[in-house]
Amino acid sequence: MDTHVGRDIAESIATTPGTAAPPTTTTAPGAAPTPAAPTAAATAPASLAATGRLVSLDAFRGITIAGMLLVNNPGSWSHIYPPLRHAEWHGWTPTDLIFPFFLFIVGVAMTFSYGKLLARGASRRELLAKAARRSLILFGLGLLLHGFPAYDLSTIRVPGVLQRIAIASFCATAIVLAVGMRGRAIAAAALLLGYWALMTLVPVPGVGPGVLEPGKDLGAWLDRAIFGTEHLWVYSKTWDPEGLLSTMPAVATVLLGVLAGHWIRSDRPDRVRVAGLLAAGAAATLVGLAWGHVFPINKNLWTSSYTLFTAGLGALAFGACYGVIDVLGYRRWATPFIIFGTNAIAAFFLSGLGARILGLIHVGGEESVTLKAYLHETLFASWLRPVDASLAFAATYVLVWLAAMTVLYRKGIFIKV
Repeated sequence: MDTHVGRDIAESIATTPGTAAPPTTTTAPGAAPTPAAPTAAATAPASLAATGRLVSLDAFRGITIAGMLLVNNPGSWSHIYPPLRHAEWHGWTPTDLIFPFFLFIVGVAMTFSYGKLLARGASRRELLAKAARRSLILFGLGLLLHGFPAYDLSTIRVPGVLQRIAIASFCATAIVLAVGMRGRAIAAAALLLGYWALMTLVPVPGVGPGVLEPGKDLGAWLDRAIFGTEHLWVYSKTWDPEGLLSTMPAVATVLLGVLAGHWIRSDRPDRVRVAGLLAAGAAATLVGLAWGHVFPINKNLWTSSYTLFTAGLGALAFGACYGVIDVLGYRRWATPFIIFGTNAIAAFFLSGLGARILGLIHVGGEESVTLKAYLHETLFASWLRPVDASLAFAATYVLVWLAAMTVLYRKGIFIKV
């Protein structure tokens, strides 16, 4: 439900972490120099120390992008396996984990990249200005994708996946650059508790407080008041899954990723980093599930329980990737995902554009069908069960874009915003 050139993509939204500042020494008057405590760089995994990249983060990002492409491009929207559908309203499916995982990854990467750039002498004002420019570009790319090819400004959808990434990453950047780790944790908690209060206590005109039905919640009312129904999700018109108010907890998702990145960047032993990340992930998942009994887990509303639940699962997934890939060194299996992960936004945007083009081109004369429908029917539906044909088309689409990203990867081209 939703771009990085050059090896060093630390400044991009899909950036991969760099190394920490080198250790220093402290000397009291008249005393011999005392070595400083080991830094994160000194205890970092070999991949980070040698290349300036955390391979597991690239792989986790790539898994997420591959999942996005798979669920966004079935051969037929009428024939999809249930795990590859979003939950209709309350509840969740594996598909509902993909977008929050990506925002969580943005937060993890932010911790490393900003630490690296600040160590190089960049000012906080410069980093905030760069973040603002990147966010504007991402927001513009989202509008570009939504409007293609007609660009009717009277009906173009304003919220969207790239738009949410843009706003959430910029707001999280402002918080990260303004306060320390304790302040970031407090900000995340305030956003989650504040959103819960707004959604359950503030009365919606004509509806009342605490109604969490489609189109009746406070966020939906706010989106209609600000954007109008013609600029919301075309399949609902009365609400948008990437609405303005629900971006509040999405910012918290990024900040929770920042906390995970801070833990991984610390000078603790590898086994402690992995264990701590897994323990925190399990705790957040359980708290999110418990919170869901009073504030239901809901991707469309991006509820606070959903935020905590998905961030917990994200921490578990990232902890597993980090332990297997960067600590134990098992990396070969992750190569396809690393390729996707190093050109994540490019893969998402270009594949989305490609899907629209397939739906615009018609073939077959008088009884013409879209090129997508023709390929789906000819290559898969003619010999597979409908649901299997739909999945086979989606998997093939993922492989086509993996091939395209592999060409870029081998040529050392990494497109960034």
